[in-house]
Amino acid sequence: QVQLVESGGGLVQAGGSLRLSCAASGRTFSSYVMGWFRQAPGKERELVAAINNSGRSTYYADSVKGRFTISRDNAKNTVYLQMNSLKPEDTAVYYCAADVDHTIVIITTTRDYDYWGQGTQVTVSS
Repeated sequence: QVQLVESGGGLVQAGGSLRLSCAASGRTFSSYVMGWFRQAPGKERELVAAINNSGRSTYYADSVKGRFTISRDNAKNTVYLQMNSLKPEDTAVYYCAADVDHTIVIITTTRDYDYWGQGTQVTVSS
């Protein structure tokens, strides 16, 4: 199994920035797709960004394109989400997730991700 631990959430004002980190263990980190999801109260969990094993392919939700950047450091077994120009609508619990069944190709459906972190709260004030 894969253990994922998120960190870096917090409270920021609109227009500010945060960097989320996700440390992975338990399985070869460089071999699988990683994603960041978020879920606000009363809403469905949605994929924000994802990255393949090498980092050469990425996916972003339309709502965050140009503002968020996903990256990974396989030597450190860590994936990051740099969030800039934050908006109040970005407020949510952010989850790191691993899709161990895919390496190169990124799948965007929630059910395809096998392991999840505990989540970290991001709150953006107006």
